[in-house]
Amino acid sequence: MCKDQAIILLVDDDVDDQELLTEEINKLEPAILVKRFNNGMQVMEYLFKKDDEIPCLIILDYNMPIVNGLEVLQKLAHMPHLRNVPKIVWSTSNSSLYQNKCLQTGALKYIVKANDLGGLKKIATEMVEACCGAN
Repeated sequence: MCKDQAIILLVDDDVDDQELLTEEINKLEPAILVKRFNNGMQVMEYLFKKDDEIPCLIILDYNMPIVNGLEVLQKLAHMPHLRNVPKIVWSTSNSSLYQNKCLQTGALKYIVKANDLGGLKKIATEMVEACCGAN
């Protein structure tokens, strides 16, 4: 359980994936506020405006229009106040090239999206642990 209210930034162009993951995270930990964004540009604009708000976790889809997950990781590396925030990339792709690039660029984990509810619950559990462990 998180000690305080925590904020997760979830960036994914698939609204259904956003809703499903948010629901599972909130079932596990109702104190977490999940702020959702449809692409990397939106979350970067938000982070520049809200530089005093430090999320407990940033979740990035790899394949997104405008700015993809890897590009967001690269930009976050230049933001000292977010350097210690865990970042998890989740994607439908299990490409080892994508995984390696993301991990080398600062991702804590690279997770392949689940095909079923049981897998989604497991992923949500990992994300809550990454968030609340940092809280």
